[in-house]
Amino acid sequence: MTTLASDHPVSLPDDLPGWLRRDLRSDHAGESGAVEIYRGILAVSGSQDVRAFAREHLRTESRHLRLMDALVPPEQRSRLTWLWRLAGWVTGALPALFGPRAVFRTIEAVETFVDGHYAEQLTALANAGPEYAALRSTLAACRDDEIHHRDDASKRAGAAPGLAGRTWHWLVNAGSHAGVAVARRI
Repeated sequence: MTTLASDHPVSLPDDLPGWLRRDLRSDHAGESGAVEIYRGILAVSGSQDVRAFAREHLRTESRHLRLMDALVPPEQRSRLTWLWRLAGWVTGALPALFGPRAVFRTIEAVETFVDGHYAEQLTALANAGPEYAALRSTLAACRDDEIHHRDDASKRAGAAPGLAGRTWHWLVNAGSHAGVAVARRI
C-alpha cells in the first residue's frame, strides 16, 4: 500500500492497473512542468501583478507536485522529467517576454487542457472501485485548483484572444497532448 500524507490522504493498492499507473506518471510529469511554468514566469516577468499571480499559483502547483511525488514512486516516474521541467519553464518564460496578457492566456490554455485531462481520469476512476475513492477525491481537488487557475487567468487576460493568442492556445494544447502521450510511456 502507498499512503499519502496530506490534506487528502490516499492509500493505493500496490498492484495498480497499468492504465492508472500510466495516468499517474503523466500527472507527475504535468505537475513537474507546472511548477516550472511559474518559475519561468518569475524569472522573466517584471510585472508585479504577474509575479504575485505566479507566486500564488506556484504554491498550489508545488503542493500538487508533492502529492504526485508521494503517489508515484521514483522508479515509476517519467524518465523524461527533466524535459517536462524544461518545457514548463519555457512555456512560462516565453510568454512573460510578451507581457501580462500573454502569460494569462498561456495559463488559461494550460489549465483548460489540465481540466480535461483530470476529468478523463476521474471518469475512469469512477468505475475503478471503492479502493480508489481517496485518489478520486485527491485528483478532484487538484482539478478544482486547476479550474481556479484557469478562471483567474482568463479574468485577468481580458478581451478575447486574437489570431496570435488562438494559435498559441492551439500550440500549448497540442504540446500538452503530446507530452501526456509520451509521459504515459516513458
